[in-house]
Amino acid sequence: MLKIDQAKLPELLSAWAGGARVFVPQEREGTSVFTPWDGEGKLTLGQGNTLEPPKDLFFPRTETMYRYQVNGPAATLETMPPLEEKRVLVGIRSCDARSLLIMDDVFLTRGYVDEFYRQRRENTRIVALACNEAQPYCFCTAFGIDPGRAEGADVQMWPGEGGYLLEAITDAGKELLKQAGDLLEEAGDVQPPAAAPGLQVDASGVTEKLQRMFEHPYWTAVSRKCLGCGACTYLCPTCHCFDIQGENQGNSGYKFRCWDSCMFSEYTRMAGGHNPRPSKKERLRNRFLHKLQYFPERYGKFACVGCGRCLDRCPVNVDITRVIREVKEVTL
Repeated sequence: MLKIDQAKLPELLSAWAGGARVFVPQEREGTSVFTPWDGEGKLTLGQGNTLEPPKDLFFPRTETMYRYQVNGPAATLETMPPLEEKRVLVGIRSCDARSLLIMDDVFLTRGYVDEFYRQRRENTRIVALACNEAQPYCFCTAFGIDPGRAEGADVQMWPGEGGYLLEAITDAGKELLKQAGDLLEEAGDVQPPAAAPGLQVDASGVTEKLQRMFEHPYWTAVSRKCLGCGACTYLCPTCHCFDIQGENQGNSGYKFRCWDSCMFSEYTRMAGGHNPRPSKKERLRNRFLHKLQYFPERYGKFACVGCGRCLDRCPVNVDITRVIREVKEVTL
């Protein structure tokens, strides 16, 4: 176990930035988000979770997939160059670290590999930061997540007195700590602080219950106050709905992928005008069934990590923890 003084943290980030692009929570327009470290930003590491998850570092809001050029009867296709940039993601919490494993299931398994996502994932080292104080809306422990130790991290950090404790988990993590040089020192016989539990909810059995509730009137009742704004999906670290659009510019153009949301009426609208999810009831039901039923059935894990961003930011308090409790109490 190693440690670093709080005052030396910017030097550590700059050392890592010498061979990679470092993303770390910093203040931007009054909130905390992951942005590139340039040595001048205001760090918010340790000040709760970021407003936005680091999802867009692996699954960008908008990305060009390929370009094309038409010359008479002939056409040429230009694929995007490999994404070779090395990156270090510092300060990710256990909930968001689990979300990357969930996104891996979507983009890297079941016979399909998304090359854009794969390249970003393989070129990024993860330095996780443990939580020693839960926010009122955090409920990661409901899904078996340890807020004190992140899955899939290369280096684990813990807040300590006057600084941070660090432990390398992988060989890549050991290399990162080696790059720190004499900025780190031995911590001695120190135990990482225990992580505090957050909002408590029991999700056991909810998948099996939902399998019998597709036509239940509960969905009409719970959807009445939903605005359909989509804030829950854009702030969710595991939502991955996208659309593919094209832009033509004379004889050339390009195709791009952009985020979409199952909470929007246009998402499932077909070319002929039919929409299998015509109202908020069907759309909200799909969101919760995807998180709590469909994803567990396909991948064996919930597609919610209990980060609580949707609880914190939903303008009408549509609360997934309340849905879990109420679903388990519904009489069939």
